[in-house]
Amino acid sequence: MSWLAAASTTVPTESTQQAIGYPTLFVLVLLGALVPVVPTGALVSTAAVVAFHQTAPFALAMVFVTASVAAFLGDVTLYWLGRRGMGSRNGSRWLEAIRSRAPEERLEQAQTKLAEHGVAVLVVSRLVPAGRLPVMLACLLAKWPLRRFARGNLPACLAWAVTYQLIGILGGSLFPEPWEGVVAAVALTLLISVVPGLWRRVRAAR
Repeated sequence: MSWLAAASTTVPTESTQQAIGYPTLFVLVLLGALVPVVPTGALVSTAAVVAFHQTAPFALAMVFVTASVAAFLGDVTLYWLGRRGMGSRNGSRWLEAIRSRAPEERLEQAQTKLAEHGVAVLVVSRLVPAGRLPVMLACLLAKWPLRRFARGNLPACLAWAVTYQLIGILGGSLFPEPWEGVVAAVALTLLISVVPGLWRRVRAAR
């Protein structure tokens, strides 16, 4: 009966993790979309590692749904706040936050790509580190309606959630212990976020 005792101690632990983990993931990803300082990609990868090692059949699916919905709602809310900022006389702190994280050179590139490729640029911007805000600001300057932005941003958030979840699954499959997979997933996520910036600096130096 030892297996029954082990199961009785494992199930409540997983249930507790899920009861706490999914709402926490939702809130942190939502905040990360509104305040772009939270490493949301690393959060999703970490959650995917934990879900990979759980016995619950829909754990990974719940991570995907939670992350993509939170990212979508955060992006749409930030865009709506940015539109309000552009329409008001004194501007908005949210609009200024977007502007402060969208360098002029990146903004010009985003505007050019947006004019050439339209909605497809939103999907790419979600996958490129530091690419989301310049494209969002370009959409604001192009006066895209909220509905049009939301339609383009939905597949972008789905692709983003899938990408970082796959990173977590990769980390979880390589190591037997969840904490080892978490370390690997976080390290890979941070590497992905740092490499493009270093490459741009090298090109600028040349």
